[in-house]
Amino acid sequence: MSVANKKKILNDPVYGFITIPSDLLFDLVEHPYFQRLRRIKQLGLSEYVYPGALHTRFHHALGAMHLMGQATHTLRGKGHYLSDDECEAAQIAILLHDIGHGPFSHVLECCLLDNVHHEKISLWLMHELNRQFDGRLSLAISMFEGTYERPFFHQLISSQLDMDRMDYLNRDGYYTGVAEGAIGAERIIKMLDLVDDQLVVEAKGILSVENFLNARRLMYWQVYLHKTSICCESMLVQILRRARFLIRQGEPVFAPYTFMLFLRESVSLDAFLANPIYLDAFTQLDDYDVWGCIKEWALHNDPVLSALCRMLLDRRLFKIILSTEPFANELVNELTAQLRQQGLPDEELSYFLVEGQATNAAYLPSGDRINIKLKSGKVIDIADASDLSNVRVLTNIVRRYYVCWAKGLQLANWASK
Repeated sequence: MSVANKKKILNDPVYGFITIPSDLLFDLVEHPYFQRLRRIKQLGLSEYVYPGALHTRFHHALGAMHLMGQATHTLRGKGHYLSDDECEAAQIAILLHDIGHGPFSHVLECCLLDNVHHEKISLWLMHELNRQFDGRLSLAISMFEGTYERPFFHQLISSQLDMDRMDYLNRDGYYTGVAEGAIGAERIIKMLDLVDDQLVVEAKGILSVENFLNARRLMYWQVYLHKTSICCESMLVQILRRARFLIRQGEPVFAPYTFMLFLRESVSLDAFLANPIYLDAFTQLDDYDVWGCIKEWALHNDPVLSALCRMLLDRRLFKIILSTEPFANELVNELTAQLRQQGLPDEELSYFLVEGQATNAAYLPSGDRINIKLKSGKVIDIADASDLSNVRVLTNIVRRYYVCWAKGLQLANWASK
């Protein structure tokens, strides 16, 4: 019997040909937990703004793995010792860093589970995979957690200049067509170095890092926090909120068993970790489960649920207003009055009038810093090394308040269809 070739070469639209360099990495890519990421879009509902934004978490994870391979190759080339096991573990950790994402990535993170961050689920799934692979992921897990004795590996996986961010900025910019997302990841990686096992960037790479930070700020406002995306995401959250309300009231609402489990119950992290039924159900969920339910719920006899679903399916989106200051009560009261005039009962207003805020900070030196190694060997923060005043401005947290609402709502007519 012939032995399967596991040294696969993939054609990636962003980087060209990339390689899966080891049998273990190949087996992890082939695992159902990872294959599920093919069915979870990277940018949630951004396709409602940018029609090309159809790429998946699967794409992104493979791209980040490729960049990690380039980074470890660069560090080895500069005379630093990295063992083969360490290099493989770093690629495993970045490959699996998003494996805990649920349907629609970040959009439903607040409501599918009881405020359980995807990184916690990723770590739990990595431990489960480690069990299935006889402990061969232990080193990768310690790097992911930041407990490994060489901290630069964790910085390559999760920091303000990690392989995750480098890939998603390039990839999201490519698929949305937003040119400002291009960051020159290859040059930044070529400028990486180590000082006392901490990640630094050579002084020659300052301009590339400046561009990286600016690109991240622009991508947040142009893509990740685009006002239309906020509207779509708000509608999706309200759809799940209404479905969950009806289910808990005993109303018949269609959903696959795996999805119904999370709609019917409020699942905390402790419950998730304690009961394997939740892990099994979660690892079967993807965007298709939610879309299938939305199409079914559009025909439901509950007017709120059916209206929200039809609006999202047909792209009849909420209107939105953005502000740098909290909204005055007068505006919210006026919008509330408009919805009442359209026949909406008070107890259902909150499904069609949503307030919130979005924040963006391109660089937060109070956490992990981006360190620049000067020609003298001295290591300083990028904000001190850059001669651009806007790098310091990027450290400020920018906050946008929003209110979005259904305009021209004809609830009674929709309910009768």
